[in-house]
This record gives sequence, C-alpha cells and structure tokens, in this order.
Amino acid sequence: QEQLADSGGGSVQAGGSLRLSCKASGYIYANHSMAWFRQAPGKEREAVAGINTNDFTKYADAVKGRFTVSRGDANSMYLQLDRLQPEDSAMYYCAADPNVRALEIDMLIWPRLFQVWGQGTQVTVSS
Repeated sequence: QEQLADSGGGSVQAGGSLRLSCKASGYIYANHSMAWFRQAPGKEREAVAGINTNDFTKYADAVKGRFTVSRGDANSMYLQLDRLQPEDSAMYYCAADPNVRALEIDMLIWPRLFQVWGQGTQVTVSS
C-alpha cells in the first residue's frame, strides 16, 4: 500500500525555522513528482513547493527565498522552512504524483492533481 508519512512540524516564534520530512513506504517514488502543500483553517489547500525527478523545483511566491524543497533518497523529501511568519501557520502535507511533468502545470491545479498524500504535520508560528 502506498503511504507517505510527513513529520517535523512544531511551534516556533516568527523568524524561526523548521524542517519537514516526508518518508514514503510501500512504493518507490523515484519517478514521481513530489510536492508540499499547506492548509490553514477556513482556507483552501494550496501548493507551497514541488520537486521533480530532475530536482527541478518550483515555489509559491509567498515562500520564495524562505523555503527550500529537496529530495533525499528515492523515498524521502524535505522542506526547510526559514524566516517563518505567522501567516505560514497551517497543516503541511506532502504528496506525490506519477506525472513527471506535474511541475509544468499551474500550481493552483496541484491540489486536484496530486494523487498520494501524507497525513499532515502542523506548523504554528507565533508573533
């Protein structure tokens, strides 16, 4: 069974950092596009960053220069969150999709496109 397990969330003060991890089991995601999403209470899920099989990356404007997505081995992905702001508070999810060209698609479409999801990890930033 395909599974993604995301972890690393926590509570930090504004300006702090966190590193989120996404570990896959039951399937090899080396040939998948992978991405991070977040969802704050009362808001729609939004794409934050993605990385493809060639390590090409794409970021939402709100996080450019502050967040960094990377892949470890074939079944792991990370999101380094620096200079966190209160508006970054949300549940963060990792996801995978077999479409290797998924990152070419508008990021607004990604929440409906990505097929395999982690359970989420909470990030809370206080001012």
